[in-house]
Amino acid sequence: MIPENLPSPADRYKLKYCPYAADVKEEYKQYSQTVVEKQKDHHQSPEASIKVARKEDAQLGDGPNGDLTALDEKVLLQQCYTSKPYNMQHSIRKSEAEDVAAERIKQAVVEQVMVDQLSRAVISDPEQSTCADVYKKAHGLLGLGEAPMRLRRRTLHETKIRTKSGLTENMLSNKLRFDSRIISRNGRDACRELMGFFFACDSSLTVYEFRQFGKNRKTVLPFIQKGIYQHQCGQRKGQAYDLSDFYVGANLTFRSFEHNLPESIKQNPVLTLRVISIDEAAMDFLKAALEVKRECSKQVINDDKVFKKIQGMFRETLSKRGVRVVTGLGKYFRQVDKNKNGLLPKAAFKEALKVFHLEMPEGDFESLWLILDDNKRDKVDYGEFTHAVFGEMNEYRKAFVRKAYMKLDFNKTGSVPMVDIRKCYCAKKHPLVVSGKATEEEITSSFLETLGESCSNPNEVSYSEFEDYYEGLSLGIMEDDDFANILRNPWGI
Repeated sequence: MIPENLPSPADRYKLKYCPYAADVKEEYKQYSQTVVEKQKDHHQSPEASIKVARKEDAQLGDGPNGDLTALDEKVLLQQCYTSKPYNMQHSIRKSEAEDVAAERIKQAVVEQVMVDQLSRAVISDPEQSTCADVYKKAHGLLGLGEAPMRLRRRTLHETKIRTKSGLTENMLSNKLRFDSRIISRNGRDACRELMGFFFACDSSLTVYEFRQFGKNRKTVLPFIQKGIYQHQCGQRKGQAYDLSDFYVGANLTFRSFEHNLPESIKQNPVLTLRVISIDEAAMDFLKAALEVKRECSKQVINDDKVFKKIQGMFRETLSKRGVRVVTGLGKYFRQVDKNKNGLLPKAAFKEALKVFHLEMPEGDFESLWLILDDNKRDKVDYGEFTHAVFGEMNEYRKAFVRKAYMKLDFNKTGSVPMVDIRKCYCAKKHPLVVSGKATEEEITSSFLETLGESCSNPNEVSYSEFEDYYEGLSLGIMEDDDFANILRNPWGI
């Protein structure tokens, strides 16, 4: 607030301001024009956006798959959710509440990890066996029912032997915390809340899962036991993980049979975790302390060039038809995959590209195959193949897709009935509904129709089908905030 008795500015301040007054006004005028143009581009009417799409497709005219169908036009209606869903005050309050809840979860997991590692460090150490125990064990003199000291039940304050290798709280404090998700087509596994820790003292890592049962019940359980692990795939296969392997978008691979994991995860011999966020402050501290520099190999750079070249071939043609092509390919691959393990041979991928009129030079296809089939199994996961050809949503967008699906799949079954989706989908804030040009029922029905086309079972939607739908929709959305609003408006997240 400005006081009423504020003295008027002195003449010398007026003289200093005058030379800049014209410049300030001109800059503000240019800024205002930029804002207006941006609003026109982002908030054009739904009918105008569809007309533009039709015009672009008429100019492209790339065969049977190039025509904009009625299904594509209904999908384009979902791209109209670009306005802000709430007023600024409500948005800030909701964001702050989510941050507080997330911080409580992180604190609970950190406390549980410290308790587990500190209590196990000394008791489970092999040095807890006394010399007498070692001698008796070697000569078979241990009495019946007499176990080595390290296996006997006792508490920390009763431990009589101090070991040199025992972990301390100070050593465990030099850790990097990161959030991760499981790359899986199973919705129950893909939506697990995982938090990992990389310890600088011994280059070991562990991953914990946070589970919430109602408002008051919660558990924090080890998902990957603390240990030193190696890459199972990619250019660094066989090498141990170090600090440079942790960044947003990185993949961590483990052999699934070595851990106590759900059977749905053990069906695949390799468990892949995607890092979705890291503790930047801890990363900066550890980098400075350990002097770590992450350098990409020439092979990684060349592979990235191949992916970008192939993705550039289809970016323009799929900007308006991404949903139809991506969901159609996913449905096609699930039907061809007789073993239900997600792996298909080279011939199946070539046939799929031919069916969907996605022409690719033979040389580019062979280069892509050599990169994806790094284990020389002559089979590739079709999820990896699709992401390599079309690209993949960034983790910011993925977070909104997972949040929306977790809201729908409140029973954590990995599949949502179409009836529940109809109940949860809200079209009140759609521009056509707000302007009175369409009813909520019409917008809801168009969404359900386009989503149902991608499902193997029209009565329910799996996580992979839900993700494929928004993966295709993401191809035509340039701004992350616009994509976030496309999920915020109808799902209320």
